[in-house]
Amino acid sequence: MLKVLKFGGSSMADAIQYKKVRAIVEADPTRRVVVVSAAGKRFKEDHKITDLLYLCHAHVQYGVSFESVFGMIADRYKGIKEDLGLKIDIESHLEQIRKKLISGMSEEELASRGEYLSALLMADYLGFDFVDAAHWLKFRYDGTIDQEESYAALRREAEGRKVVIPGFYGVMPDGQIQTLTRGGSDITGALAAAALDADVYENWTDVSGILMADPRIVEDPQPIDRVTYSELRELSHAGAQVLHEGTIYPVREKKIPLNIRNTNEPDHPGTMIMESFDDSMDMEHRFITGIAGKKDHSIITLTKIGLSSAVGELRRILEVFEDHNIPVEYVPSGLDTVSLVVDSAKVSSCLYSMLGELQKKIKPNNIKVHDQIAIVAAVGRKMAFRAGVSGRIFARLGENGISIRMISQGPDEMNIIVGIDNKDYANAIRVLYNSFVK
Repeated sequence: MLKVLKFGGSSMADAIQYKKVRAIVEADPTRRVVVVSAAGKRFKEDHKITDLLYLCHAHVQYGVSFESVFGMIADRYKGIKEDLGLKIDIESHLEQIRKKLISGMSEEELASRGEYLSALLMADYLGFDFVDAAHWLKFRYDGTIDQEESYAALRREAEGRKVVIPGFYGVMPDGQIQTLTRGGSDITGALAAAALDADVYENWTDVSGILMADPRIVEDPQPIDRVTYSELRELSHAGAQVLHEGTIYPVREKKIPLNIRNTNEPDHPGTMIMESFDDSMDMEHRFITGIAGKKDHSIITLTKIGLSSAVGELRRILEVFEDHNIPVEYVPSGLDTVSLVVDSAKVSSCLYSMLGELQKKIKPNNIKVHDQIAIVAAVGRKMAFRAGVSGRIFARLGENGISIRMISQGPDEMNIIVGIDNKDYANAIRVLYNSFVK
């Protein structure tokens, strides 16, 4: 049994959080691989270490002294060392970074040093071995990750050892440090779990799992206890702030369960994410997994007699959007109509030229554009087993004075998506949550 753990910036912010991390790791002997982020904020007005590192690089670029900013970084890590009574010579590592910054250091390498320093301290604190991400996470020159080579390298590095790995970066073929996107430590953790064929990938953060709705709209929403990877993708696409896609793919590919946990509430089971669950004994449980949405969409509707029977017509319509590099999110259709739902901000600069091309190529009887549209999705793998779910959703919205401008639902009934006016967005989320979750 092997568990790979990733701890986010809030879990690495100070010595108090380090103590929580050690208690979590030592509570389970199968937790033998730990991936860490750079130190995050300790309080609202505090700074993330990665932000300070980027600021240092900007100071150097503009010929401004970076010493005061770098001093804040050094003080944070030296403070953690002192508070925990560690023996590692973190000061020499900080001085090496400072000297390299003066002589010339890439922004990518500098930005990665927060994770590097965190991992050095955490390895010393846990009594684990430090494994530099640059020793195993291999990028190609095009910026993609060479999974085969990376996986083999980590298996060699970690074999028979308990290790701490810095997240967020790897190495290019020429030896230069390359960072992932912001939040990339999640991806590092997922890649490590996949490389080592972990039984579980635990992602430790500052929330007790994924919430069923946006807490800025719904007061104290319930956490999702179990969710499939497919449901998670649907919620993410609909607007839920969940994990980066790069975090999901490596572990899903290996069918490794992903457990979202809270460092500050370690006894809470969090959210378990798997490819599938046996729900046969749990059909009375709630059938909506989560509710998500996002505002500011446009619906472009074309009407043409015989549209549905015209071979190739839909392809020609979509080609116009493709030519302008505009992704189409949903395509609800009728007998003589087809609607295309797009992000308003992405289409704003080319809307009129697209309408002209559609008029020329398709020759529709009518084209209409509806702006200020919000998309709301109810997602749940069990909805297909409940008759009348769609009707109940539409009825609840109607009873609360919310007009539906668009409906989209796949045959698997994993999601039911409605388009409504922006002004009704928050109310619609609350209505659905209160009607089907509470």
